[in-house]
Amino acid sequence: MNFHIENAQEKDAAQIVEMIREFAAFENLSDYCEVTEKHLFEAMFGANLCVEGLMAFETDEPVGYALFYETFSSFRGQRGLYLEDLYIKPEYRGQKIGEAFLAKLAQIAKSRNFVRIDFLVLDWNETAIKFYKKLGAEMNADERHFRFVGEAFEKLSK
Repeated sequence: MNFHIENAQEKDAAQIVEMIREFAAFENLSDYCEVTEKHLFEAMFGANLCVEGLMAFETDEPVGYALFYETFSSFRGQRGLYLEDLYIKPEYRGQKIGEAFLAKLAQIAKSRNFVRIDFLVLDWNETAIKFYKKLGAEMNADERHFRFVGEAFEKLSK
């Protein structure tokens, strides 16, 4: 397979949204997938952009994407990238595209003088866990992901 990775561009927003929906289905989270092309476009290319993206292509066919943003670890005093999504279409998995995405992310982080890449993996996704561990990622099983959304968020924001 002959693939290449490039920075996501405005023209890629619809294809990324399509793959986000595929990713949500894979993770059994389609009921929570509310992203629209407009939401993604504003987040990636709007006046207050907050997320960056990479796209993998085989020739001109999109085969995967990665979304990421800058983070800061206060306890360690370290800047890094947070990998929000890394998705490769099922028929293209196992061809080193994921490793190429991570290498590109590490290069981006290093070019910004960052020292880490953080991300979450669902506990049932053993394939992903093994993949990341094989590349040397460390897993912290002590932390739990929390969020304020919906009514709880509205109540706090008053």
